[in-house]
Amino acid sequence: MPAQLLANHEPVASYRYMECYRIDESGYTGFDLLNADQPFQGAAAIAISDDNAARLIGEHFPKLQASELKYRALSRRPGNRPRLLGLLRDLLADHKSVTYICDKRFLLILMFCDYAVEPWYYERGHDFYKDGQNYAMASLLALTGRTLLGDPQFDEMLAAFQHAVKEKDASALHALVDATRATAWHQFPEALGPLAQYAAPECLSAVANPGVDTDAALIVLQSLISRMEAMCDTPYRVEHDRSKNLATYNSLLHRLIAHEDEIELKQTKIASFKFPLKLTEVRQVDSKASPAVQVADVMIGAAIEAAMVMTGHRKNGIEPDSLISLYEDNQFIHLTPSIDFEEQKEFRRGTQASEVIDYFAANFVDPARGRR
Repeated sequence: MPAQLLANHEPVASYRYMECYRIDESGYTGFDLLNADQPFQGAAAIAISDDNAARLIGEHFPKLQASELKYRALSRRPGNRPRLLGLLRDLLADHKSVTYICDKRFLLILMFCDYAVEPWYYERGHDFYKDGQNYAMASLLALTGRTLLGDPQFDEMLAAFQHAVKEKDASALHALVDATRATAWHQFPEALGPLAQYAAPECLSAVANPGVDTDAALIVLQSLISRMEAMCDTPYRVEHDRSKNLATYNSLLHRLIAHEDEIELKQTKIASFKFPLKLTEVRQVDSKASPAVQVADVMIGAAIEAAMVMTGHRKNGIEPDSLISLYEDNQFIHLTPSIDFEEQKEFRRGTQASEVIDYFAANFVDPARGRR
């Protein structure tokens, strides 16, 4: 039986003894990265058995009456937060794990740079991704766009870009050009000029490409898998909940597992992606029957809530500094804007950002789709 088909069958013996990471997600809104209620998206993966997870839940929440541990329900009561932090402290100290969150608006701006800016530079022989130039441009746009380019015009341009990527028709593409021209684009022509000044066909073609979308699920999985692969010396497996949101993650995991090409791509100074994966199997489970999946829910729920509090999207919640202090450097990954350009340049020096984008677009979309 092929390993990637095990999600629909009982596990074989080797499956039972393989190291297993439990995964849960939060903040998934599909193509809509401008959802005001859920500005962050992320996922967490932890290598822990159901028995150990159940033991820790019992130690920290001995009077729990609910059928399963859910971060959102528990965090509503301030009195639960010290116990949640205690549980997270034990999880992070004693078990291999990774937590990833991204600022979805910033990710959309990065995508704007990838598809509405980069093709113009590519056609003129410029490496837009060298030493993280795309990240620097997106960070500058994220942090100064409303002031520099106009408020609400900048956000209206982002909404038009997201709509154009989804609809891919002439009307949506024209609306994107018009929205870009309505900004004070001449204040930052390096970023907005390709559309505003030239309505660059190569950029509009990239936006209209059927293989381009604004769904962040693959980006989240890339980050989780890059760390899980680094933490594991032998084949390992993944279990996750049967939720509707995780259906997209499940499909992508199967496709990543099935990919047999031998290749390694450098993403950042400390992260790379190598195929074929050591991840060999993925299985959907009922979270009510899996304490390990429940603690993954606590991990990502706490990280998202802390990000919301830190950025002023929420007034009350888990204390961000108390949570952040629990992580080792290699346990937490975030995608957020940064204007420390020298640090980012060093972090992304010599990476293969363009090749990574092209490779994933060519291999993990429908066969008729591609990036350019």
